[in-house]
Amino acid sequence: MSSDPHRVAILVYDGVKLLDVAGPAEVFGEANLLGAAYRIALLSTTGADVTSSIGMRIAVDGSAATHTDPDTLLVPGGDIYPRIPVTRDLAEATGDLAARAGRVASVCSGAFVLGATGLLDGRRATTHWKIAGELATRHPKARVEPDAIYVRDGTMYTSAGVTAGIDLALALVEADHGPDISREVARSLVVYLQRAGGQSQFSAPLQGSPPRSPALRRVVDLVTADPAGDYSLAALAGRLNVSTRHLTRLFREELGTTPARYVESIRFDIAKSLLDQRHTATQAASMAGFPSYESLRRVFARELSISPAAYQRRFATARREQDG
Repeated sequence: MSSDPHRVAILVYDGVKLLDVAGPAEVFGEANLLGAAYRIALLSTTGADVTSSIGMRIAVDGSAATHTDPDTLLVPGGDIYPRIPVTRDLAEATGDLAARAGRVASVCSGAFVLGATGLLDGRRATTHWKIAGELATRHPKARVEPDAIYVRDGTMYTSAGVTAGIDLALALVEADHGPDISREVARSLVVYLQRAGGQSQFSAPLQGSPPRSPALRRVVDLVTADPAGDYSLAALAGRLNVSTRHLTRLFREELGTTPARYVESIRFDIAKSLLDQRHTATQAASMAGFPSYESLRRVFARELSISPAAYQRRFATARREQDG
């Protein structure tokens, strides 16, 4: 592993989301403990400290104009710029650093800052799904993909919201040092082992609000821990110490579904994750708790109108494009 430092410049500004800064920085810092040599610098347009979205002050190392050329430029997000135009000084500082950087990346609404410089024109990009439409409207020359964790287009990386910045940073570490160190960083930080960039931002149990009832939240924990277990209505009621009638009423009143359908949705999400990890469809069906491949295929047809194999090919194509 090279001992030459890899210079990472993180451009911060008033209103920046703290986790968009800290998440990727922790990934690079953890990689350093495993032999990497990332040198992180927090920069602002003027060199003055900034205030994050939660009011916490962020001390910076210098200004964008005077800092050494970065190997990687990272622009984190904040709630401010989907609502208003990016300021001229921030766009100019970003453009200047990007012109001097080996690669450029953004987290969440940081894509709006990149877009304001014209850097996204003619490129594939993503951001948080809630603001992807606004990004596409504001920057029609960009090809916005609203359902990706992160997107790579040449030396330009964009990612979805908050925790997707960690996935992005893990991908950058893997590009620099290979998959082994990236996996070790993920394990050390106790995060999901780097989700593929083309993987959907959405997961079935997360599409709605989390269950309010402790009993229903426990169902998610049980199925996730042991997808192939017995989760019939009677078995679930017994494990939760409630009557079958009460459990059925909880699901109907709070989630508008049945216990069986909710368990199936969790298994479906697990199966998608396994396919993203390149398990075969048959393996994914078994490991996710489906009684057969055919039962998994029926759920995919109903929910996505494609087969498990077609779903896997779609994201394999996305990975090839990111790696190209």
